[in-house]
Amino acid sequence: MRIFSYKITFTIIVFIILLLVFIFFTPNHIFLKTENLGALGKLMPDLGIIALGAGTLMISGEFDLSVGSIIPTSSFVFVKLLEWGAPLFIVLLITLLTGALMGTFNGLLVVKGNLPSFIATLGTMMFWRGILYVACRMMPIGIRAYLEPGLWLENMFTGTLGNGFPVQILWFIGFSIILGLIVHFHRFGNWIYVTGDNKIAARAMGINTDMVKTVCYIIVGVLCSFMSMMQALRLESFAATQGIGYELKAIASSVVGGTSLMGGIGSIPGIFLGTLTIQILENGLILMGAPVFGINAFIGVGIILFAILHINVERIGLR
Repeated sequence: MRIFSYKITFTIIVFIILLLVFIFFTPNHIFLKTENLGALGKLMPDLGIIALGAGTLMISGEFDLSVGSIIPTSSFVFVKLLEWGAPLFIVLLITLLTGALMGTFNGLLVVKGNLPSFIATLGTMMFWRGILYVACRMMPIGIRAYLEPGLWLENMFTGTLGNGFPVQILWFIGFSIILGLIVHFHRFGNWIYVTGDNKIAARAMGINTDMVKTVCYIIVGVLCSFMSMMQALRLESFAATQGIGYELKAIASSVVGGTSLMGGIGSIPGIFLGTLTIQILENGLILMGAPVFGINAFIGVGIILFAILHINVERIGLR
């Protein structure tokens, strides 16, 4: 359960190299300009918050592919509650509860239905997406007609501090600290690692592995709902396509940060750094003129190289 490892060291080295390349080789050093850093500060937490939950779940030995459906479904609930005039505090609670319930459903399918997490969450992803498409008829919904600018909910999720510092990055850092304390310094964190490393041994030690995995699924659901509100407020609208692809990018961020696909290995600082690496790689390539629709090819190659690196690190006994 080490917080820092050889895997994170390699990720840090690659991150620093990417940072230096984009600082010195982007046209007019645009990478360091306030506008670009501000945009990164607003966009990066979208993936980062999801990756924190997905990575924690991966440490417990499971996956969640339904992330791409939990996000737009929660966003739809959020926008409809605003449309119906519900008090903002109730809107916040019910939206978070939506994610928690969807996460619980995923967890129960896996631990009580004895389904592989890949199959269970692939099924729920398609199920919730189909329900959502019927409910919203694939039509976008603007929120500005139902939410006045400057209210506390908007300031809390998408406000700025000082000279335009986006508050979203503070949420990302805050969730990283909270999950880091739980995963690395709390007894429940030990249970997550032991469950992911050897479920049979964990049960022999008296750990309720079903509860551990279900709670990890709930964490993913709540973080998805939180991010969905933050994204909807930033975009000022709901769209049924919100969240598509985030399930794979969250897993990729975790892998880049040293989280094992087999469970039992990973860290919150690594997931945080993995997210930064992927987002900076994407942003830097765009600024350097790489084809926008070809960016995923570069990211895909990067993920494969990181996976090969981490597998070889494990093979020689370094973690």
